[in-house]
Amino acid sequence: MIRSAETFARSAHAGQFRKGAARLPYDTHLAEVADFVTRHGGDPAAVAAAWLHDTVEDTEVSFADLEAKFGAEVTGLVRELTDDKALAKAERKRMQVVHAPGKSPKAALVKLGDKTSNVRSLRLNPPGWPPERIAAYVAWAAQVVGALPPQSEAALAEFRAAVALHD
Repeated sequence: MIRSAETFARSAHAGQFRKGAARLPYDTHLAEVADFVTRHGGDPAAVAAAWLHDTVEDTEVSFADLEAKFGAEVTGLVRELTDDKALAKAERKRMQVVHAPGKSPKAALVKLGDKTSNVRSLRLNPPGWPPERIAAYVAWAAQVVGALPPQSEAALAEFRAAVALHD
């Protein structure tokens, strides 16, 4: 299932790039999140969801497509991790904080991996944002992570290390 999710996600995100001067292929982010989830004890459904967490939000893939290929559990996790693109960006960000406490343990682990990857990337492959915007993103990511259900100390330490890159 994990290899299938990886292949599917890489194909769905083909031609997309990370923000940042290096223009890294977007799937590098997905690989980082999947690796984080694996290293911090995620089961196969969580790792598959890590690969797929942005497919509905950022590609033409639908929840029905995911359900047909990966089943209800993985699709449910992706659903927990998908922002409502009908909302304005500021509202989507606010809703991530609001919904964080109710995340299932598996979705919370993927969300923590996602935020860790994003915060680290802002330092290692900066997108050309002004320092104030980067600082605001890091503060918001910390707010989301702080609202998540309890996570392992090792996973949280990795997030804190990514945040510390900005100090």
